[in-house]
Formats: sequence, structure tokens, C-alpha cells
Amino acid sequence: MSVRVYIPTPFRKITGDRTFVEADGSDVNGVLRDLEQRFPGFGEMVFNGEQELLEHVNVYLNSQEIRALQGASTLVSDGDEVAVIPALAGGAAMTPEMVERYSRHLIMDQVGPVGQRKLIDGKVLAVGAGGLGSPVLVYLAAAGVGTIGIVDFDVVDRSNLQRQIIHGSSDLGRPKVESARDRIADMNPNVVVQTHTQPLTSENAMEIIPQYDVIINGADNFATRYLVNDAAFLSEKILVDGSIFLFEGQVTTFFPGQGCYRCLYPSPPPPGMVPSCAEAGVLGVLPGTIGAIQATEAIKVLLEQGDPLKNRLLLYDALAMDFRTVKIRRDPACPLCGDAPSVTELIDYEEFCGSPFHEGPVAAAGG
Repeated sequence: MSVRVYIPTPFRKITGDRTFVEADGSDVNGVLRDLEQRFPGFGEMVFNGEQELLEHVNVYLNSQEIRALQGASTLVSDGDEVAVIPALAGGAAMTPEMVERYSRHLIMDQVGPVGQRKLIDGKVLAVGAGGLGSPVLVYLAAAGVGTIGIVDFDVVDRSNLQRQIIHGSSDLGRPKVESARDRIADMNPNVVVQTHTQPLTSENAMEIIPQYDVIINGADNFATRYLVNDAAFLSEKILVDGSIFLFEGQVTTFFPGQGCYRCLYPSPPPPGMVPSCAEAGVLGVLPGTIGAIQATEAIKVLLEQGDPLKNRLLLYDALAMDFRTVKIRRDPACPLCGDAPSVTELIDYEEFCGSPFHEGPVAAAGG
């Protein structure tokens, strides 16, 4: 019988960097022995001295772990798929359910078992469970990010449902963190959701933000936006910042010491100059586009793959269907991340911005 065998990243040096190879055998053991013959060194990575499978190596037949079948004696048929999954540093081996759930990730060279483990071990905080937070949370959970934090103090309102896709009509009146938590649990029960129902302030930001690896800002008021920026920098955390208005959106990713939101916008606009989404409106699908990009940036950071939007600002115009990027740089005179910083702790952001953190029922909901 000829079967297709998935080769995990740690073993690919033996198979010439191939993700999939063909092997023959009537059962799983025969398939693995055939691989041992075809690729010298393979056997040493899966068998012990007694020629039994190593305890830290799991083998799956069509996404089912063979220990739940007939072990290495499990029969195979033409066209079956065998996957060899070793345990990785940082956690236990993935369960059969996880292997099936993340199968499209596991076959990608840029992800594979090593990358998926990075996602499972990752911790991401979403500031806001509204317009931007909704797609961010949905895609992070689906991708398997192991710990997701949600900061939001608001409740679900009917007007939210035009764009805040993580909530439904049955959630009206519920705290958004509870609605989002339940949706994530239904999507992916492997994800741990940590909820923070209090408004993010200068008093609690340095308790919450340091718990996470990546911070995704979906706030819709300037006081919270500058607060999250400063707290992320002081906590040495990567910040993915996104904003939306009418038909336009912006996304950038700040790495500690390599620029920050204050470098991009040294001071907020005067109160009332820039209306909020509640005042001016926002295209319902716009936060889906921008939030998906923010989630992509966070996943790339956790995987250590690709080129994040570091020192670049992505601008999106939905009416023109135009994407463009502009370069941004660390400002040596920045009061936060510059050469002679004057902001070394969190400040009064309401006074700095001339407006309160929470200007209405959708404030801090990300649109």
C-alpha cells in the first residue's frame, strides 16, 4: 500500500526539506520501516533501542492517533495519510483533536508543529471586543493562540451588530467580554480566555499588559490609545495598533525601542476635531479588514515569520480599494522611546488628550 506521510519540521533535514513523502507498507509499522530504509536516520528519530516507537513521538493515521486504534499494527490503505508528530519544547504533544483542527497549519512549512506550538503557547491581549476586536478574537482563537485576554467594560447593543461580528442578537445586554468568551469557547475549546471587565486605566494597565506577549489595540478613543501605547512600551511588549473611520483604516506594529505611537502622532488632536465612529459612522465590513490584518500581524510575530509592519504604516481606503504603506521611524526626541525620555511611567491620559477615556457606550469597543 502506498500512503502519504507528513514529515514535521524537525525531521525534514532527513527528507531533503520535503513536507510530504510517499511510503509503502501494509500497516503503520511497515510504513515507518519503509521510511527508515528510504531516509537513513529517520528510524533513530522515531524508534528506541528496542525498536519501539519513542514515547515522545505520536503517529496519526488520517488524523487519528494510532494508540487509539491498533497501534503500530494499524492497517493502512492506498491514499491514507500518516503524520509523525514529535513533542516539542514548551508543552505536551498535541492531542488528536488538535492535529485535526490545525491540520492546514501543520502542513505549512512556515508553521508546522513547531509553529503551531508557538501559537498554542502564545498570549495575546485584545483591547476592545468591538469592531476591531471581533475579527481579531475570532481569528486568533481559530488559529489556536493558547491564551487570549480581552479588555472591555461595555455591553452588547443592537447598533453593535452591524460590524461587531463576535456578538449576536441573543447577546444583547450582556457584557461583551462574556459574549466574546462564549463565542471563542464554541469555536475552539482549547483556548484559555482571560477577561478584564474593568476599564483600562493608568492604575491597572501595568498589571494587565505585562501578562501577554502581544498587545492588539482596538480602542476608539485617544486617551486609551496613548495609554496602551505607553504601557506596552514600558512593559517591553509588541503592540499591533489599528484604527478605523468611515471607509478608512490604519495598521502598524510597534516593537519596543523601535518606535511607538507617539513617534507617529506626538500629540492627540484637539477634543472634538476628530469625531468618533459613534458620531460619524463606519462601514460595517471595514473593521473586518483591519482587524484581520491586526490578527495576521500578531500571528506572524508569534510564529517569527515574515515581515511585520515594523516602521511601516498600512493605509487602507475601502472606497478606492487602495492599500499603501508609508515609512515611519523612531523619533529620537520622542518623550517615551526617544534618547532622553520624559515619560517614564503612566500619566493622566484624560488630561493629556483633553477628553475622557470613555466618551459613550461604544468607547473602548474598537468601533
